[in-house]
Amino acid sequence: MILHRELTPLELKRNLRLNTLTCAGNERLKIYGRLDCKSGKRMKKENRVFFASEHEAIQAGYRPCGHCMKKEFTRWKRGLTS
Repeated sequence: MILHRELTPLELKRNLRLNTLTCAGNERLKIYGRLDCKSGKRMKKENRVFFASEHEAIQAGYRPCGHCMKKEFTRWKRGLTS
């Protein structure tokens, strides 16, 4: 997990270009989603974290976003994993 507030704009751009960051999350709400999620783009920089994989987000205790990851969110809500 990488905190957005600890990345310089150049580091963020480089990581995005190299695809080392695949999803982002809200540190306070413990929600993760796709990088292009409209809800995620509205969150404050202080609350945003990045993950290298969906598995990493799940291991950190985050749940899927109900907007950009409807299928995964439904599975999570039903208590199903993987």
